[in-house]
Order: sequence, then C-alpha cells, then structure tokens
Amino acid sequence: MKNKSLVNMPCPVARSLEHVGEWWNILILREALLGVSRFDDFQNHLGIATSTLAKRLNALVESGLLARRQYCEKPPRDEYVITKKGLDFRPVLLTLMQWGNTYYADGEPMIQLVDTETKQAVDLMLVDRNTQVEIDPQRHQSQPRPAADDMIKARFEASSAAVAMPQQGPVDQYLKT
Repeated sequence: MKNKSLVNMPCPVARSLEHVGEWWNILILREALLGVSRFDDFQNHLGIATSTLAKRLNALVESGLLARRQYCEKPPRDEYVITKKGLDFRPVLLTLMQWGNTYYADGEPMIQLVDTETKQAVDLMLVDRNTQVEIDPQRHQSQPRPAADDMIKARFEASSAAVAMPQQGPVDQYLKT
C-alpha cells in the first residue's frame, strides 16, 4: 500500500517527512553518517531485505541525501555517500538519539554523543544561532511567513486564539517542568 505523498503539503515538517519519514531511510542515513557506504554493508548492519534497501537507497539518492558513486567497473558496483543535505540531517538524528535515550533506554544508554576533547557526554539543546538563547516553548513560537497559504494562516490564527485562552490540560503540566 502506497502512502499518501506529502511533497505538496504546505508544511516543512510534512515535506521533510516525504524524504526521511520512512523509518528505513532514517536508519540508512544513520549508517551513512557512521561511514557505511556499500550496499552489502548497509544490508548486513541493518538486516534489511535487499529489495527494500535498493528502493530506499534510490529514494535517498533521488532526494539528494545520498549520492551514488561507482567504485568498481567490472562488475559495476556503486557506493552511497552522504551529501551536504544528508550531513545537515545529523542534528535531527542526534536529537532523536538523545530523545530515545531519555525515554526508551533500558537503564544506561547504549549510544551517546561524547565530546572528543573532554570525553564527557553531551546533553543537546536547541539554541537560536543568532542570539545563543535556548529555544523555549514559552518564548519561541512558530509563525506563518509570507509564503504560507490561507489554510496555514487560518490554522495559526485558530491556535493563537487557543493560546489567548489557555486551558490547563495534560500537556501544560509538562511544559512547566
């Protein structure tokens, strides 16, 4: 069953998911960021069916996250190398890893980002590059920009009205911690 395409949805999250939202894609990108580049190595590391791997690699190349490069002429063999666009996905993976360590690790994390100079574990946080201020849901909010269509503007107007009349709900208690 083919999923609905999100490529034309007027939302950067949806459009991004069109390219990386399939869970094999994210795991393939993880492996590529760890230096894996050959089909057999992806297959061995992930235990993914070869037909699925071929389809997912082709999609990642088409999306510009990986590039195909021939490394053998006879027989012709390609490797898959991370592109700038793929490398720019690394912070997303690191954030997902930290989130998984926080909520789904059974005790001690299996993998953690470490500062190579201090050998200390890194605790990621999202910061505004311009001000160096940590992103906080009370201070920072998404807003529609001029390119937003009427549907997006209406959604934001509706959510602004909800914010103006706050209701104590289950999510609110977590935002205050």
